[in-house]
Amino acid sequence: MKITVKAPAKINLALDVLHKRNDGYHEVKMVMTTIDLADHLRITLLESDRIQIESTSGIIPNDKRNLAYKAAALLKERFAIKQGCKIEISKKIPVAAGLAGGSSDCAAALRGLNELWQLGLSLDELATIGAEIGSDVAFCVYGGTAVATGRGEIVKPISSPAPAWVILAKPSIGVSTADIYEQIDVSTCFHPNVEAMIQAIETQNYKDMCHKLGNSLEDVTLKLYPKVAKIKEKMKQLGADGVLMSGSGPTVFGLTQYDTKMRRIVNGLRGFCKNVYAVRLLGKNIVE
Repeated sequence: MKITVKAPAKINLALDVLHKRNDGYHEVKMVMTTIDLADHLRITLLESDRIQIESTSGIIPNDKRNLAYKAAALLKERFAIKQGCKIEISKKIPVAAGLAGGSSDCAAALRGLNELWQLGLSLDELATIGAEIGSDVAFCVYGGTAVATGRGEIVKPISSPAPAWVILAKPSIGVSTADIYEQIDVSTCFHPNVEAMIQAIETQNYKDMCHKLGNSLEDVTLKLYPKVAKIKEKMKQLGADGVLMSGSGPTVFGLTQYDTKMRRIVNGLRGFCKNVYAVRLLGKNIVE
């Protein structure tokens, strides 16, 4: 038996870091939404009791460090599954980009194995299991658009945002999320108005959504990686309606509703940044 599962990337429309918790994580309040840039996982059941990971990427690990591997291992242990699986990951989402590629692969593995192993778990149950592996995994289990609180594992779905193009530009650097959080000062960093962002999305107010974009982590990453700041400024110059770094970076995204402007921004970035993508906001409440 085999199944193919889609694993979409996410962007943060708003990311507020509130304070450092006693467990070492930071308390956050975020608005996240999935975009139509995705990895695909092909999962095949094996007779032998082992987990095998294969990937088109030469960067991500294919062993126990891989988040999809961790998903399979956790399900096997918790539900005493004696059957193995092979997970083939076709990578499209850039690695270490602030787009939750690894977390989305993990979530897709949970959804796919839930079906293949006939575990009968709900999305809520899968999200709870996923939160044990990574903070963004719970959101990625649901997909769509949501407010995430706690360390990111408490997920409340909201309406889809107004339709738009998302232009992504990722410089050829990787950023460690842990390193960025280590350097943030919550008493002086920018705190976006998350409630205003939620309101803009719920009322389909595209202009206000662009105006309310904000990320508490952005200033830290821009200071450490000037290339990211240059990409952000370039996107603004090219006419994107709203520009923001996603997650801890280094990917920067710009929004527009017009095909002609999208093409102009993409063309303007081509010689400036190697990895440039133009995709749509997915706008689905649950990833199928």
